Amino acid sequence: MFESHKATRLGGSGAETLDRLALTWDRYGRYVLGVIGAIAVVGVLAFLTMRARSESEQQAATRLAEADVTFWQGDYARALEMARQVSAQYPSAPSGLEAHRLAGDAAYWIGDFKTAVAEYRRYLDREKRKLLADAARRSLAYALESDGQVVEAARLYDSLVGVFDRNSSAEFLAAAARCYRLAGQRDEAIRHLRRIDQEFGETSYASPARIELGELSAATR
Repeated sequence: MFESHKATRLGGSGAETLDRLALTWDRYGRYVLGVIGAIAVVGVLAFLTMRARSESEQQAATRLAEADVTFWQGDYARALEMARQVSAQYPSAPSGLEAHRLAGDAAYWIGDFKTAVAEYRRYLDREKRKLLADAARRSLAYALESDGQVVEAARLYDSLVGVFDRNSSAEFLAAAARCYRLAGQRDEAIRHLRRIDQEFGETSYASPARIELGELSAATR
């Protein structure tokens, strides 16, 4: 009798538990299913987005490679057009960003320095990898100088001293001196030339710098 009574109590407790679970499911089951469904949808969308980005980058890379070949063949105008098409059609793809740099190079070599400056700046707005950004700043400095923006070019040259090898640093100091001389800032030009002589005397830029320094010093007497 004791065993029978115990079984009855357990059976009643189990039934109550099942009833509570059923009631909870009735109340919240649809929300649980909704959350699971939402997670599944997000996962599918993330997968599709990643695949679309991969396909987009592959297409952009293929077209950029074609533009690069065209550039090295010497057809700079056509390369510029192709690179700008890539950057416009695939703005979020890595190759779409790289297309701005190629467009800047192509524009520079056809003498369209304003376009070159604009394209290099678009590239630098988004390129955060230091090595690539420094290389683009070097190109931008030469484009600015060629466009007649000599003071801004000189400042950019200055910022690159010490970034690459010693011969490049001397090159940038010589370029900055050249820009300051064009801007009529003779003292700044002399200061940069002296730095080449004193700090980078073993480089190929030292001897020309000493000659120019002598000319400028003689002119100020």
